[in-house]
Amino acid sequence: MAIEILKADLSNPDHQCAVLAMMEAYSCDPMGDGHGLSDYAKENLISGLSEHPTTIVFLALDNKTPCGIATCFRGFSTFAAKPLINISDFFVEPRLRGKGIGNQLLFAIENEARRIGCCKLSLEVQENNPVARGIYTRFGFQQAVYAADSDGGGSQYMVKQLT
Repeated sequence: MAIEILKADLSNPDHQCAVLAMMEAYSCDPMGDGHGLSDYAKENLISGLSEHPTTIVFLALDNKTPCGIATCFRGFSTFAAKPLINISDFFVEPRLRGKGIGNQLLFAIENEARRIGCCKLSLEVQENNPVARGIYTRFGFQQAVYAADSDGGGSQYMVKQLT
């Protein structure tokens, strides 16, 4: 297995297809919403991500085949007066889970965050997803705030301080 992690170029048709494929797979996954992307999302996701000024997407490729994605957005910490990166979507193909691809994606995100001077990484994870919570915790994320979510069993807002 030769995993490559790259920052997606949303003007590249191959990267566009990979982003759509990974987001469709994530959407179908039980930890997504268990359904595929809507027709609207399929038609507008790439343009929406491209037009959003803070979008950063990382792709994991297994011998050039997409197998993971992390969709991130830059934010700003007013208390630290520095940028941050929020991980919005994080997915690895079920057949390849447990092989370190998630950690490789997280390292790529952290490296980019450090490169652009971010003070932290943030994300939300469902309480009923102990595997993901374990990965994030082992990577250094800590629970910061709890917000109830009736459908997902609640969510945890987690951060990893970088400074």
